[in-house]
Amino acid sequence: MADPRPYGARGAALGASLGLAAGAFVLFFAQRQTGGLWVEFARSLLILMATFWLAWGAAQALLGLWPGSGATPRRAEPKGRCAILVPVHEEDPRATFARIAAMDAALAETAQAGQFDFAILSDTRSPSGAAREASWYLRLLRDRDAQGRIFYRRRSSNAGRKAGNIEDFLKTSGAAYEFALILDADSLMSAETIIEMTRRMAGEPRLGLLQSLPGVIRAGSVFGRAMQFSAALYSPVFARGVARLQGETGPFWGHNAMVRVRAFAESCALPDLSGPPPFGGHILSHDYVEAALLARAGWIVRLDPDLTGSYEEGPENILAHAKRDRRWCQGNLQHARLLAAPGLLPWSRFVFLQGILAYVSSLFWLGFLATSILAPSLRVAPDYFPLPGWSFPVMPPNETARTAGLIIGVLGLLILPKLLIAVQAIRSGRAAGFGGPVRLLTSTLVEIALSSITAPIFLMFQTRSVLQVLSGRDGGWPAAARGEGRLGLFESWQASRWITVAGLAGLAAAWKLSPELTPWLLPVAGPMIAAPLVIWITSLPCRIPFAVPSETAPDPILARQESIGASWASLTDADPAPSHPEPLHA
Repeated sequence: MADPRPYGARGAALGASLGLAAGAFVLFFAQRQTGGLWVEFARSLLILMATFWLAWGAAQALLGLWPGSGATPRRAEPKGRCAILVPVHEEDPRATFARIAAMDAALAETAQAGQFDFAILSDTRSPSGAAREASWYLRLLRDRDAQGRIFYRRRSSNAGRKAGNIEDFLKTSGAAYEFALILDADSLMSAETIIEMTRRMAGEPRLGLLQSLPGVIRAGSVFGRAMQFSAALYSPVFARGVARLQGETGPFWGHNAMVRVRAFAESCALPDLSGPPPFGGHILSHDYVEAALLARAGWIVRLDPDLTGSYEEGPENILAHAKRDRRWCQGNLQHARLLAAPGLLPWSRFVFLQGILAYVSSLFWLGFLATSILAPSLRVAPDYFPLPGWSFPVMPPNETARTAGLIIGVLGLLILPKLLIAVQAIRSGRAAGFGGPVRLLTSTLVEIALSSITAPIFLMFQTRSVLQVLSGRDGGWPAAARGEGRLGLFESWQASRWITVAGLAGLAAAWKLSPELTPWLLPVAGPMIAAPLVIWITSLPCRIPFAVPSETAPDPILARQESIGASWASLTDADPAPSHPEPLHA
């Protein structure tokens, strides 16, 4: 349960992050070279900002590792009904409706079965996609005998995207329900978790939104299984840290969360931002804004990391992840328009800023690398700093020493939290779900190595996304590409050859201008040069034993959904045609 007064955790995390960032600045600037003082100041300032972001992430992990009070959330039996909302947009209805069938069947076996309805909210625009949805919806109705319990509605206009889709449902049908569970098309939740969330909502009348922590399931590629392992091992610890920092002003990730319908309807209407996209128009990262609006209205927004039985599927390759991340980038940068919005709590504004830094930090790192390479040719100005009262100690310049120190510090902030989480998992007994201590440590080391290789590639994709948004390029809201998996080498080359060229150019520039930096740049430039190979190899089926609890001790809801999916696998789109004349509409 979230601490309603998280000020101590916030002060500790901010203080430690700012202290480490300031320390990096002072130590780096103290070993400045003679001449070109402004260049050295710019490099030090860039490393300060980049270090702050890394330290902030490490602080969240350490807060999650710290023992807590373990307060038990209040519970009560809900008096009203709950709508389970499944927004879809050009999805595969066979897979999506199989998940709905599994959740409906699981709920039907409980004493609370009559409290839940499903509403499939379609924004699909293509006639063929809409026809498939209608056909498979009728199959779902027949198989589950669900007339009057599972509803389907397709909007004539997809204004507002997903947020507008949910808003439309709440306006037309929300009064019939006390709670609404918001899912994505790839979401899956156990009946026990859904019922537990309603009880926690009923037990705290001020609770406007309850966010669960989704685990990643059914990954098959090297990249996908590494992400699945990270979500299973690291995410619960980071989530505990986030919950301690945000308290009752917690996060909303847009899905696998339950809302109080009255609170959401009264507080979360989203206006279009003035001007054209990418900074105007629909608010893309609407979830963080909705959380801020609920908090502004006095409602509790809470993340409960102990809620297990909540699942989603993840991207299977780096390109699919980058496509999704492009939309998140634009949405987070849009939040710059909302930093001064009236009435928001200070922490909500900080969360917006944090989301912006998550992407802008890529520019800090790239700027630091560029200025480090160019520094020798820019050190032509006199060694003075024309700001009164500013003075820093000067130590003998040693580019190799401070570069090595920087790399050690960065690796420490990135790797140490993961190792500590693995050790804690072994000591607490969680390692059994990951195949035992040896297998857990092996998987952790492999994941660390893999994430170190892919990090420079993600840095380049994020940098391109930020620059595209800043230049006015709108990425829109493309339909989710579920199930994208194995890539061809040529496809990987076409999508990332610009990263290879950038890596070669950076390494050549370093060799020419700053030869002493060349060995230290290899961990960054090497993966960039090999980006097509890395993207291709990590999209292949995984042979690395990333064991996770959802496979070693699977939730029954997973087996139920697989069974339904298998029974539907042989059907064509024309087969699901029961006698019911047309889809029902909520």
